[in-house]
Amino acid sequence: MKRRDFITLLGGAAASSLWPLAARTQQPAAPVVGFINSGAANTVEAARLTAFRKGLNESGYVEGQNVAVEYHWLSGHYERLPALLAELVQRRISVIATPASTVAALAAKAVTTTIPIVFGVADNPVALGLVASLARPGGNATGVNFLSREVNAKRLGLMHELLPTARRFAVLANPANPSTANEAELQEAARVLGLDILIFKAGSADEIDAAFAALARERSDALFVAGDGFFTSRAVQFSTLAARDRIPASYASRELVEAGLLMSYGVDFIDAFRQVGNYVGRILKGERPADMPVEQPTKFAFVINMRTAKALGLEVPNSLQLLADEVIE
Repeated sequence: MKRRDFITLLGGAAASSLWPLAARTQQPAAPVVGFINSGAANTVEAARLTAFRKGLNESGYVEGQNVAVEYHWLSGHYERLPALLAELVQRRISVIATPASTVAALAAKAVTTTIPIVFGVADNPVALGLVASLARPGGNATGVNFLSREVNAKRLGLMHELLPTARRFAVLANPANPSTANEAELQEAARVLGLDILIFKAGSADEIDAAFAALARERSDALFVAGDGFFTSRAVQFSTLAARDRIPASYASRELVEAGLLMSYGVDFIDAFRQVGNYVGRILKGERPADMPVEQPTKFAFVINMRTAKALGLEVPNSLQLLADEVIE
């Protein structure tokens, strides 16, 4: 994406967050959507925002015309959620959208049983208490389940196939967002593959630096970075540290691989954000979250960065190259 296009896209997001205040007297009936993202407003999120708006459009809504979207970027500061959500609930906005943040979805569910919530969550939303069942949520929340247990096991297996001699895998997770890296599930998946798992935690830029220093001391053979909105916003930091330490690393989505990590496997977040936008629009049209089944992701992506593999002196088997949805040359 060209820098000019990116500035235009996110400029629209910033402007739309002010639009309801400026236009209340002109369009008092326009619904307001509160969009909460764990990361930061940057080029990584631009494509996802486009997909979210596409989903709204599929339901007949165009941002700035018949709906306003207020964007709230947490940049990893999950402690901001209580005050933010209290303000949104007090204003009785139309819908709360948390397309890629389990923490935000749970926080929203805790403060309102009436305002519709459209989520994108890593874990089973039934087990999390967000919905009564996948087919009939039965409350004020619905959305997309990212199937993290299955995705994490598959990603670990692909890493093992790509790095057959690696035995000590470091896992880096955000302690404020534990749902994306269930330690027991990862340990079980690693046991089946004959791997040892070391868990490291980081919730800030400084802690990411410290975690890389620690996993280097532990002589980890590879790094499994748990999916997290804040981690996604730190793509350059991750790629720089992984290159410095010459450690093969994987992520849940393609953004960090584009920045220089070795591989990714996970939900196609572009399509997932479109799904969330579509559900938001359908709710604005009058559908009830209680009757809208939780959707499963329909698209997954396996991406390999061949430049990084070459820099690390790795041979990527042809079988994996053929399996990949994209090979970055």
